[in-house]
Amino acid sequence: MQDDITPASVTADLVKELIKERKSERLWKNIRFFIVILLIGLAAFFLFNDKQPTLNVAGDKNYVALIRLDGMIAPNESFSSQIVLPILKEAFRDADAKGVILVINSGGGTPVQAAIIHDALIQMKNKYHKKVIVVGEDLLASGAYYVAVGADKIYVNPNTITGSIGVIMKSFGFPDAMKKLGIERRVFTAGENKDRLDPFLPQSAEDTTKIKEVINEVHDNFIQVVMEGRKGKLNADPKILFSGDFWSGKTALKLGLVDGLGNLSDVMQNEFHVSRYKDYSETDNMLKALLSQVSMSFNTESLSQNLRVLEKI
Repeated sequence: MQDDITPASVTADLVKELIKERKSERLWKNIRFFIVILLIGLAAFFLFNDKQPTLNVAGDKNYVALIRLDGMIAPNESFSSQIVLPILKEAFRDADAKGVILVINSGGGTPVQAAIIHDALIQMKNKYHKKVIVVGEDLLASGAYYVAVGADKIYVNPNTITGSIGVIMKSFGFPDAMKKLGIERRVFTAGENKDRLDPFLPQSAEDTTKIKEVINEVHDNFIQVVMEGRKGKLNADPKILFSGDFWSGKTALKLGLVDGLGNLSDVMQNEFHVSRYKDYSETDNMLKALLSQVSMSFNTESLSQNLRVLEKI
């Protein structure tokens, strides 16, 4: 005998399914909430605890503090003053570390961020009286070299791309393309130069003069920092050194841009007579991993909702 299907029974079934789904939804929300709280707690622990990172090799003393700095130097990047300065402070505060080594692999970035990190490096070096060595890897160029000259010595691999002591500003111009497409540009400003460098307007002689004025001033600041940091060590004509050109590590040594050729293990042994280090970059990496997990957990709800929709299609 076939069961009778009535509107009332269909409604009852729908209500039951809806209640069941709501309960499941509430359960998963609670689970996600506790996971997020746990991850935030762990992140806070790594941020604010005063314990030093564990040694990469067992031992308590006779080591150096190590910081790895990679990628573009810019706000909101791992190589930014916001991220790097707290790590620098922790590394310098390690009273047992014989010194600080910065392993840098970067082609540069914004002059402001590079200057902030460079200046902080000088201040901490003077405050804590610790020797600081930079080891360049694949790239030690432009803003990365700006940071490096704040150290006591710079070492690179013979093949490290080194230098690029210059300033660059890039843009595009589309005024002719707009004419061909019949597009009219409408810009309203308060201040006659507010639309300077607008890519949809022709570049004027005044624009060119202004750009050169600004980048030359930034370049002069860069040159001054290098002259102070490498005082008495540079072996070439300033016109060559500060042309914005770059060299291999081997040639950079001849020019006086660096102090020696070597990798991390060589520097630890030759400069500090140690073979162990504490990697202060690891705390930062762990924190980033935890925060990414927090972000993923917040996205879980929308993902589960999409899956439920797919199941009903």
